[in-house]
Amino acid sequence: MATVKGLAPDTFERLLGAGALIVLAAMLTALARGFADWDRVPLPVWVHLATIATALILTPVMLWRRRGDERHRVLGYVWVAAMAMTAIDSLAIRMINRGGFSVIHLLSIWTLIQVPLIVWSARSHNHARHRSSVRGMVLGALLIAGFFTFPFERMLGHWLFG
Repeated sequence: MATVKGLAPDTFERLLGAGALIVLAAMLTALARGFADWDRVPLPVWVHLATIATALILTPVMLWRRRGDERHRVLGYVWVAAMAMTAIDSLAIRMINRGGFSVIHLLSIWTLIQVPLIVWSARSHNHARHRSSVRGMVLGALLIAGFFTFPFERMLGHWLFG
């Protein structure tokens, strides 16, 4: 019975899911406010926004619902694919550092290392490692990185607050 209880969402995971919804709402609000500038947004940025939105939508679904069933596995594969595609696509986005890579690209490399580890830990039934890795990815790559997309100098921040 302890295993089943251990798979239930805890307070931290509820907060992570809520945080994902907040970042998603901020992103969608910024996009709506920046409608007039959409034609100037390069394709890699649109791909990046679409894949990150997919991960943000799925995060609370994955963290708040029953785990270990077929739906969790399928949605989990979609989530890790979205995270991997976001990381890969981010390597094509180099506007911040005048065409070069920036510190944020280290997060992309970290994500590309973590995604297979998340899948491996789930497939090998290492629930503790899987849960810890997913929590770290949500906190670091979605919430903290998401928060830093909104400073005034960045596109979404300009649209949201400008």
